[in-house]
Amino acid sequence: MPNLSEKEINRARDLPPLQLPAGVRARYVSGVNGLTMHVLEAGYEAPGRPAVLLLHGFPELAYSWRHLLPRLAAAGYHAIAPDQRGYGRTAGWDAHHDGDVAPFRMLNLVRDASELVAALGYRAVAAVVGHDFGAPVAAYCALTRPEMFRAVVLMSAPFGGPPAGLPEERVHRELARLPRPRQHYQWYYSSPEAGEHLRRAPHGLHAFLRAYYHCKSADWPANRPHPLASWSAESLAQLPEYYVMELGKTMAETVAPHMPSAAQIASCRWLTEADLAVYSAEFARTGFQGGLNWYCCSTQAEHVATLRPLAGRSIEVPAAFIAGRSDWGVYQKPGDFERMRSHALRRMTGCHFVEGAGHWVQQERPGEVGDLLLAFLRENSSSNSG
Repeated sequence: MPNLSEKEINRARDLPPLQLPAGVRARYVSGVNGLTMHVLEAGYEAPGRPAVLLLHGFPELAYSWRHLLPRLAAAGYHAIAPDQRGYGRTAGWDAHHDGDVAPFRMLNLVRDASELVAALGYRAVAAVVGHDFGAPVAAYCALTRPEMFRAVVLMSAPFGGPPAGLPEERVHRELARLPRPRQHYQWYYSSPEAGEHLRRAPHGLHAFLRAYYHCKSADWPANRPHPLASWSAESLAQLPEYYVMELGKTMAETVAPHMPSAAQIASCRWLTEADLAVYSAEFARTGFQGGLNWYCCSTQAEHVATLRPLAGRSIEVPAAFIAGRSDWGVYQKPGDFERMRSHALRRMTGCHFVEGAGHWVQQERPGEVGDLLLAFLRENSSSNSG
């Protein structure tokens, strides 16, 4: 009788194919740190091309790179975007909050990436590119395996360096004591109930995702980010409610009042209803807990402690940062952006803010992001893969 992983793999293979841009294909790569990874790729036809690895964030998929995959391939690269551990059609992970979340620790996610690169026949990639929660994975790839990940591009989430420990815990008590009590979204996402809250959103999962993506995009005019003074309740309370939520509310309840109108949805070219249906179908099938387990590992001391031996180290490979001008994610962790520029990225060659984009920068403005990414790759062509 097939084991659970084999059943998962067979179910994934039986799913209807994704509607992908011309030149992009989907396939499965087995034996990747205990996973069978679902991968989208372009530029795979010609052997010997330098590879670029693209790592998505939450709540996203390899599909989030659909615009950049063919662009990179047209420029001569083998572009590779996996559904990461806990997401989409990748199989072999535990979907329970109360299970063993250790496989979702940061350094194991780095191992997922490095084993995928090796399984595809590469000793190194020209660059690893990470967006949102994929950005710290990309950063730790470059930090711990510079011989394999020869350059790094971070999108939306600055890397301030490996932590010596968790931020001050008392801030959560202080947030709860504000005149309008608040809670930090990462600690909410680490709670046992968050996954079911998202999956069973009152207005439906598709509507939740539409409101969530809208709120964090440049389409929501309230996104006017600025640096925050400190990791304190007073400073963090300046963040939008999708980052520092009203205490007692779910994330679905938080974003529902900001659901875009039917006219706004119809005019949204960067995330059409057909695009959104890919996300809603995948998360309806898998739930959100796989992605939420990443948050558990970033908010619980025993998991964060595994990064302590790296504290004080900097990334030495060529690096760049790209974010939307309207992205609060740049400043959600006070000081990280400044630390990234001062010492965490020793060879930072560019820091770019894209006008007309919010948090989902590579989807909202794929043309501009593609230009910046290709310019970085050309500038650092000596980092090409082997």
